[in-house]
Amino acid sequence: MRNIREAIRRTNPFQKDFTVDAQSILSDLGIASLVADGDLAVTSPITGEVIGRVKQNSTADVDAALGAARTAFATWRNVPAPRRGELVRLLGNRLREKKEALGRLVSLEAGKILQEGLGEVQEMIDICDFAVGLSRQLYGLTIASERPGHRMAETWHPFGVCTIISAFNFPVAVWSWNAALALVCGNAVVWKPSEKTPLTALAVDRIFRDVLDEFGSAPAGLASVIIGGREVGAALVADKRSDIVSATGSTEMGRKVGVAVAQRFGRSILELGGNNAGIVSHTANRDLALRGILFSAVGTAGQRCTSLRRLFVHDSIYDETVARLKELYAKVPVGNPLEQGVLMGPLIDVQAFARMQDALEQAKGEGGKVSGGERVTVKGHENGYYVRPALVEMPSQTEVVLKETFAPILYVMRYSDFDDAIAANNAAAHGLSSCTFTTDLREAERFLSASGSDCGIANVNIGPSGAEIGGAFGGEKETGGGRESGSDAWKAYMRRATNTINYSSELPLAQGIDFNLG
Repeated sequence: MRNIREAIRRTNPFQKDFTVDAQSILSDLGIASLVADGDLAVTSPITGEVIGRVKQNSTADVDAALGAARTAFATWRNVPAPRRGELVRLLGNRLREKKEALGRLVSLEAGKILQEGLGEVQEMIDICDFAVGLSRQLYGLTIASERPGHRMAETWHPFGVCTIISAFNFPVAVWSWNAALALVCGNAVVWKPSEKTPLTALAVDRIFRDVLDEFGSAPAGLASVIIGGREVGAALVADKRSDIVSATGSTEMGRKVGVAVAQRFGRSILELGGNNAGIVSHTANRDLALRGILFSAVGTAGQRCTSLRRLFVHDSIYDETVARLKELYAKVPVGNPLEQGVLMGPLIDVQAFARMQDALEQAKGEGGKVSGGERVTVKGHENGYYVRPALVEMPSQTEVVLKETFAPILYVMRYSDFDDAIAANNAAAHGLSSCTFTTDLREAERFLSASGSDCGIANVNIGPSGAEIGGAFGGEKETGGGRESGSDAWKAYMRRATNTINYSSELPLAQGIDFNLG
């Protein structure tokens, strides 16, 4: 508990009047002139004020970007992979130089606390490091042939143009997960960021332009950014030149993207919603569990696809656990995310606030007991949608519990049998992330087994959020089945070829087929 108290801090986070100098951040990143007079107004959730105006692209711009990307791909695919890795190495180095400014812009535009904004840029740096090593490890296989004098092999080749559609909550990390791998795999990249967070995309694009100048030999059109809403997104998804569409967002969006890409036999990588659960065993290390629960449920104001939303607590420790969680929730400093000591910033906008309030009202109607969830007034930032994190004791997994609400709402329920808790974990339509807190080896292994959690991510004694880039990220069911970032996720950005080489003077056929004329 000492560590939690230290993290939360007992000081009032609203004592000082903090003024965000948006223009200095934009100038430092070299994009101030790009965000002065466009037709898309960009507001900061911190203040609710406009911090930039960005020019939106048209469907004609989409056509031009994809055409340029296809031309660039024809050249880039023939560049040796280690040389492609050099480009990504330079990107990682430049991100190190710009980490502070870009991290602040992430916080300013997405509403994350500064530590999370900086952490997101660190993710970009980490995936660049991973991709640089990968550029020398794009391995195939040698396969035993049943035919004498023959060798079979598996080779991997660049796929084409990778179109990346990212969401507001991780405005730059998701691009890097995809782009770093796509580039070392020999692909070109087109990026459509969320229209809620276009400034960070323009900043990253500017950084990448500088890297391309330093690299010196990359083809024009290798990477581009398209700013706009659904119309340009739909044009990108429908175009057959988008060989791979990697889309992050809601399950509803994924259904449309998946169908549109499948109709033209393209490839999609879908990273969609998550209604993630945790199980707290009676054997759990309580302090560790509380720390894990707090970050996973409250971090990023509950606006992560991996946020903890459902918690099953063993009946024997339920009352104690809920009481301690309520105590911690009441102490969470909510306020300007760029101020030191604040652990939870605002929701992204009024629509997110409305959805949260609707969910809490529905929970009450379904027998829930709500603690927190009310709007918080932050001095000087009255137009921001700040809320207290909500803890909701529920009698069971009702309709609202099984619906993902992108907000800091944690539904807490009792369980007595561990197998029943696993079944409850798996009852959600999504299958992204999950966790259990236990010191019982049998429970831990049961949770990770084939009959345990059905999620793409299953953790023991750590919350469901905060994934490292070394492991493949993604989930099953209505989460879409996609995988990004580490492990062998690179294979989704390449095409596989099986090759057979006959080095004999005979022509034996597979399966012993005799096809001689006599």
